[in-house]
Amino acid sequence: MADTVLDIQESGWEELRKEARKIEGDIDVKLSSYAKLGTRFTQRGYVDSGSPPLASSRSWKSMEMEIQSLLEKLLDINDSMSRCATSAAPATSVNQKLARHRDILHEFTQEFRRIKGNMNSMREHAELLTSVRDDISEYKASLVHDPNLII
Repeated sequence: MADTVLDIQESGWEELRKEARKIEGDIDVKLSSYAKLGTRFTQRGYVDSGSPPLASSRSWKSMEMEIQSLLEKLLDINDSMSRCATSAAPATSVNQKLARHRDILHEFTQEFRRIKGNMNSMREHAELLTSVRDDISEYKASLVHDPNLII
């Protein structure tokens, strides 16, 4: 009976690890795509493809939500793995593997926050530049239409 319970726990542990590795791979790909999306951002506030900032903003928000969802799933799986590890016989290799999965989650979370912060900074910078350019254009346009202007 004890062997059956141990087999079920090991099977559950392996299934959780398999799912964790899959999600870790998905997060890695999404983070890479997310970072590339940020590098295509130009000072004019447009993505290289010529789409307006609103569309790229939707892409960012969508990708942010996907990554956030994957990070939450990975956290849940890590918690399940932790419960599985504590209910099983203590094994150093299991604890080391669990610690490594936690480290990976932490690294991905940090990377996501860093990229998100950089993208927000770039977006704010682009909005500021666009605002200044618009103000300059308005000012120049008002000078052209001013009849009291002496040349």
